Amino acid sequence: MNKAEFYANARTDLIGPLAGVVVVEATTTWAGPMAGCVLADFGASVIKVEHPDGEVMRRVPPFVPGTNLSVMHEVVNRNKRNLCLSLKGAEGRAVFLKLCATADIVIENFKPGTLDAWGVGYTDVSAVKPDIVYVSISGFGQFGPYCDRPGYDPIAQNFTGWSSLNGEPDGGPTKAPTFLGDDLGGLHAALGALGALYHRNRTGEGQHVDIALVDGLIFQSNGQLTIGALGLASQRWGNQFAIAAPVNVYVCTDGRVYTGVLLDSHWRTFCEHIGRPDLARITAPERVERRAELDALLAAWCVTRATGDVVETMTRLGLAVTRVNTFVEAAQDPHVRARDMLQNTALAGGAQAPLTGPAAKFSRTPTRVRSAAPALGEHSDSILTELGFSSTQIADLRAKHII
Repeated sequence: MNKAEFYANARTDLIGPLAGVVVVEATTTWAGPMAGCVLADFGASVIKVEHPDGEVMRRVPPFVPGTNLSVMHEVVNRNKRNLCLSLKGAEGRAVFLKLCATADIVIENFKPGTLDAWGVGYTDVSAVKPDIVYVSISGFGQFGPYCDRPGYDPIAQNFTGWSSLNGEPDGGPTKAPTFLGDDLGGLHAALGALGALYHRNRTGEGQHVDIALVDGLIFQSNGQLTIGALGLASQRWGNQFAIAAPVNVYVCTDGRVYTGVLLDSHWRTFCEHIGRPDLARITAPERVERRAELDALLAAWCVTRATGDVVETMTRLGLAVTRVNTFVEAAQDPHVRARDMLQNTALAGGAQAPLTGPAAKFSRTPTRVRSAAPALGEHSDSILTELGFSSTQIADLRAKHII
C-alpha cells in the first residue's frame, strides 16, 4: 500500500480523532508532557499550565542551532497552548480551577500530595468539575509504602529490575539511553485518560487515574516480574536472545548489521543459501544449545560483506535484518521520511526544525505537528479572555506575577 491509498478517505475538517477534547496539563520535564503530547497530537486542545519561571526542559541541551530553544522541549510540547500561571497562591488557584471546569482531562506529574497542598488536587478539581478525568503521574504512584518518595526515570529503571537485564552479559546494570520509564509512563497516562474518558462519556462519571513510572516499566517488561515471583532467574543477553540463535550485531566491511534467525524454515533457507545443507535441519532448541558455533558462522559470513549486501540478501531470503544506524543516519533514511517521522516546523523566533512526528497513523483523521512548542505564556491572554477575564483583570494578574 502507498501513502495515498492509506489516506484516500481522510477528512480535512478535523485535526485528529480527539478534536474537541480539552486537556489541562500541569506538568514538568517528560512523563507528564509526553502524555499531553500524545493527546495533543491526536487532536485534543491541550493547555500547558507552566510556572512563570519556565519549566526544567526549556533549559536542557541540546538546543536547536542558532537558538536557545531546547530540542527536547520543542519535541514534547508541540501542538499545545501555553498559560503561564503560578499555582501557589489563592488567585492562581482560582484561575486554575476555573480553567479545569472547562476541561475533560487534567494531567499532572508532581510528587503525590503537592497539588493537594496547593488546593488543586483531584478533590479540589472534582468539586468544580465532578466528571473530570484527573490523571496523576509519579514515580511510585499515589499509594503504597514508597508513594512519598521522589521518583525519576532512572530510579524507576533501577527499582523495577529493568536495568539489571540491560547491557552486555559481562557488564553491570545499565539504564536505557532514553527516558524509557517516563515515555512508558506518559503513554500509559494517555491511554488511561482515554479509557476513563470513554467511561465518563458512557456514564457521566469522572475519576482519578493513578500512573506510576515503576508500574509502567514492570508492565512492559515481558513478564519479568512474574518470572521473578516464581523464583526463576533471568540473565543479561546483550544483543543476543535467550530463545533464539544465532541473533546478534555483526561486523561488516562498512559498518554493522543486526540480524538473526528465529524460525526453523528461515534457518533452512539461510543454510541453503550459504552452502551448508548439513546444518539445515538443526531445530531452534538445538541452535540455542549450539549458540556460540552458529553465531560465529553468521559472523564469518557477514564480515566479508558490506551492510547493504547483507541487508539486501537477508531481506530477499525473508529474514529480518537492519543496518545498525545512529540517530543521525536514521534521520536521513527514506523510510523514516516517508512515514512523516520528521516534520519541518516553524519555531518561536522564526527558526525551523525537523520535529519528530506522531507515531500513530489515522487513515480517516490524520495527525501532524500543527504548531511548535509555544513560548512561555504565549497564550495566557487569549486563554484567560476565553475564561471570561477582562483586560483589567488580566493586567492585574500580570502585575502580581500570578501570570
